[in-house]
This record gives sequence, structure tokens and C-alpha cells, in this order.
Amino acid sequence: MVVSPDLRDLTCVIVQGVKFFELVAEPVVQEILPGVFMKGWGYNGSIPGPTIRVFPGDWVTIRVHNRLPEATSVHWHGLDVPNRMDGVPAVEPSPYIEQGQFFDYHFQIVNPPGTHMYHTHVDAAFQELMGLGGGFIIEDPYEYSAQRDYFIMLQEFHLKGMEKGVVKTGQFELDTMSDGFNFFTMNGRCFPHTTPLPVCYGEEVRIRFGNIGMNAHPIHLHGHQFWVAAADGNTIPHFNRELRNTILVPSGVTTDIEFSAQNPGVWPLHCHMPHHTSNNMTKPTGGMFTVVQYV
Repeated sequence: MVVSPDLRDLTCVIVQGVKFFELVAEPVVQEILPGVFMKGWGYNGSIPGPTIRVFPGDWVTIRVHNRLPEATSVHWHGLDVPNRMDGVPAVEPSPYIEQGQFFDYHFQIVNPPGTHMYHTHVDAAFQELMGLGGGFIIEDPYEYSAQRDYFIMLQEFHLKGMEKGVVKTGQFELDTMSDGFNFFTMNGRCFPHTTPLPVCYGEEVRIRFGNIGMNAHPIHLHGHQFWVAAADGNTIPHFNRELRNTILVPSGVTTDIEFSAQNPGVWPLHCHMPHHTSNNMTKPTGGMFTVVQYV
């Protein structure tokens, strides 16, 4: 089972054999550090939104309610869905979801098991950088290779009113048109507010990364080498996998890594861009950073 630390899974009910989900696009006040809140847009009360988990062959209906002050949509990034369900209303028959309205996205999961994402596709330069995205995982019902399976969404934000080198508490608006991001998050939190990833000695571990932000992130794991196991939701054959300890996760990409937990300790897992391991350019370690912790 895939676990998304610090996030909820989106629950469903089964109606006549169809998994029925409800996703609510709405303003969200997200706590990224203790006492530091950003005023963004998310789904079901969080940034990123809850993780959707399904199986190959499932029929799903995802009702998206729009509680934002403008029209929106949801694009199922990497999923092979009918054109009307793809969620890009500017160029497709897929509709806008107007303020106060909802739309039912209905499709069958035809992709194989893999890591995907969902996100807005209306005024993406604004809405995506307000936080509108989440993970969409097609799980393998016959999974046997990984005892621990984690999903991490990589995002970045520019909080207004933060003097560089200082982290103040309070609620802060976002500047989506700035390239000068000052806070970098994993599953909506900055280190040290992130939850460690627990593993036991000898376990096989998979970590899935998704990125819908502006920056590419070279993710580095200390103390271990890992295999690059999947790209964009597509499994890489074992004979074609690379053994790495750092992997670049560009915007729009999902990447899965796998490793054996054979080196006990508390090991950093972080973006290797120096500015991305700092909260608003402060000296203490922070930003896009978590740890793999043996238990």
C-alpha cells in the first residue's frame, strides 16, 4: 500500500461497481512550518491535495466541486482518459468547472500500475502555483517487491512579506508570478516539519516523487544507492535500470526509486539545490528535506 506522509488518501464509495470520489477545489490555509501558514488553493483542505489510489481496470467517477472564486478544471496527468475527461478546457471538449459548480470525470483506469498526478489546467501559471495538485497512484494488486512504498509531491512557493533570512510566523499570501521562491515543500511541509519515512532493516523500499512546480529537483539519498525503477508511471525493465544516489525530477515528471534498507541510521533525503534546503534563505537546514529513519 502506498503511503503519502503528512497527507490523507481520498476516500471513495462504490456505486454500482464504480469507485466514486469527491474532490473539492477550495482556498486552503496550509501550515508549512509551525506557526507559518500560506494562503493558497488546494483540494479537500490540503496542499497538495489528498492522494487518489486505484487499481488497473477500475471504473472511477471523480466529482470535482469548485469552491474557488474562478473557473477551474482537473487534468489527470499521465493517464490515458477520453478527451472529454482530460480537463484542458481551453483546447479540448472538456468543460470549465465554473464557480459553485461541479463536474463528474468518469473513466476506466487503463494504464498499468504506476505513479501519476492530478492538477488544475486553467490559468496554470497562477492556479498550479497556488497549490492545486496531488498524487494519483495506480497500485499493483499483486505487489510483492516493496515492503515500504511512499509518495512525495515536490512543490515550491513564494510567501509575500517574508524578509530574506528570517522566518516569521503568521499567515502569508502567495506571489505566483515570482521566480524567487522562498519555501520548498515535500507533501506540503518544510523540514523540520516533515514526517520521517520509517523503514526496517532488510526491507525493500520504494519512494515515488511527483513534481508540478517550476523547478527541477535533484533528489539525493544519503547512505544508499538506489535503482531508478519507473518514469512517468511506466516501469523500467530491470535490465535497463540505472543505479544512482541522485535523480533529477523535472516539472511534470514522476520518478520511482527503489533500494534495499541495509545501512541502519537516520539518512537525509533532500533536493541538492542549495537554496532548496533552506527556509527563506535561513542558515538552519530546512526546505525540501526529510529523512529515512530505521526503526
